[in-house]
Amino acid sequence: MKHAPGHAEQLHLYAVGALPRHEMTAMGVHLAECAECRREIRSLDPVMDSLAAWPTDVLRPSASLGLRLAERIAGDTGGQPIAPPPQDWKEPDWEEAAPGISVKMLALDAERNVVTMLVKLAPGAAYPPHTHAGVEELHLLEGELWIDDRKLHPGDYNRGEPGGSDHRVWSETGCTCVLITSPGDVLK
Repeated sequence: MKHAPGHAEQLHLYAVGALPRHEMTAMGVHLAECAECRREIRSLDPVMDSLAAWPTDVLRPSASLGLRLAERIAGDTGGQPIAPPPQDWKEPDWEEAAPGISVKMLALDAERNVVTMLVKLAPGAAYPPHTHAGVEELHLLEGELWIDDRKLHPGDYNRGEPGGSDHRVWSETGCTCVLITSPGDVLK
């Protein structure tokens, strides 16, 4: 597959978590579909592992140094400066995925093609019928949720196998759940 110029740079920025949130999400979706890019990300694992092993309390550069470095790299490459990611973790925002359905993306594992998210269904909302591209795990936190003819209550767990289908997923009361699934599920 031929990628656009600058794609490798975007991939490397993704690996270190330095892309804006919407670009991280888009690259995660691309990685789920592109074996070549997944191989490239895996080739960076030794470098990422060595970086992760460094102590976090030594020689932490100032934010202004990060910005100056980004500007210098941009000047050398002719690109736009990409600001370093913020040092503090920020709670992800809820995003409306469909009418009555909101999601909060928690993690994306492109290598395993798995996404972890919180999902809220408003009272009366339904998720479209779908076939699982991979294992789907759901843990209901609050409210009630129907999956076909099974009614889940807070604390209940549901596992869907790859290739299995859910024909009707809905909540009369509204609900919140943790969902671990493949971003490649096929909607019907």
